[in-house]
Amino acid sequence: MTSYEKLQNELKKTSKTWLVTGVAGFIGSNLLETLLKLDQCVVGLDNFATGYQRNLDEVEGLVSAEQWARFRFIKGDIRNLEDCRQACAGVDYVLHQAALGSVPRSIEDPITTNGANIDGFINMLVAARDAQVKSFTYAASSSTYGDHPGLPKVEDKIGKPLSPYAVTKYVTELYADVFARCYGFNTIGLRYFNVFGPRQDPDGAYAAVIPKWAAALLKGETIWVNGDGETSRDFCFVANAVQANLLAATTTNPEAINQVYNVAVGDRTTLNDLFHSLRDNLSAHGVEPDTQPQYRDFRAGDVHHSQADIGKAQRLLGYAPSHRIGDGIRVAMPWYVGFFGEKQS
Repeated sequence: MTSYEKLQNELKKTSKTWLVTGVAGFIGSNLLETLLKLDQCVVGLDNFATGYQRNLDEVEGLVSAEQWARFRFIKGDIRNLEDCRQACAGVDYVLHQAALGSVPRSIEDPITTNGANIDGFINMLVAARDAQVKSFTYAASSSTYGDHPGLPKVEDKIGKPLSPYAVTKYVTELYADVFARCYGFNTIGLRYFNVFGPRQDPDGAYAAVIPKWAAALLKGETIWVNGDGETSRDFCFVANAVQANLLAATTTNPEAINQVYNVAVGDRTTLNDLFHSLRDNLSAHGVEPDTQPQYRDFRAGDVHHSQADIGKAQRLLGYAPSHRIGDGIRVAMPWYVGFFGEKQS
């Protein structure tokens, strides 16, 4: 039995209260679904800047009425300290997911990205510290590695940031470390590597590559590739990210606290290979896209290759990814097929 399976069994026996910020977003709603299915109590905070009511509605349909009754939603903004204080009251564990993602968005509008990702983060740290929560787990980012050329990426070796977004995510790590030193407040940061899965927004200019391409293939639209297609990423299915959050939040290992961990699989997949994998998976659903990718210039602020060393998370948290990229795409594809089938019917 894995560490995560043991944890799930333990949580089923004892209900705690969890705060999930960004609960209506992609990762936040997946955390909500998992926690409610484990009979936990969840407080959710979101301002719907990038989250959707439809994600909450979908989770409601996937859990029992009794489990859904354990969820309390607060419409609020992490940039407002009082909203953060209200959300943290009586909470055992904080899973802080709320942020403005996207490298291109941060380049176009660094001020708004800074406000959400840094000002909002400090508000959450202060509110959680004052509420004396048991643990504070936050979404960090692989963008922190910046221009460091080494592969695989190891937590203690980073380069210079390549975008305002990367700066904000690195600053959150610095603030978390300072709060540990100044206030004895324990945190754990999770550097996500290209997380994907159901309920990830496939629309908009800043959509992640997997949902965006799946949507384009389903609708017969052009697939645009930034660069030559040999850019590679360590794509991580959302169930792996959920596992890492729960293990981090509940760890009793003193060596694991006040650390930052890579959350990924430890593989590299090129964009060209990703395209073929998505197209092949659509074929299994009776969709035969007759299209080839179109190539254009590399995008500003992007790194060309990314792959995580997950040894630290495995050793200190007991993290063991349950889905590799092929497994994750097979699980996620029915959601995209259903989502666009409904939108086009």
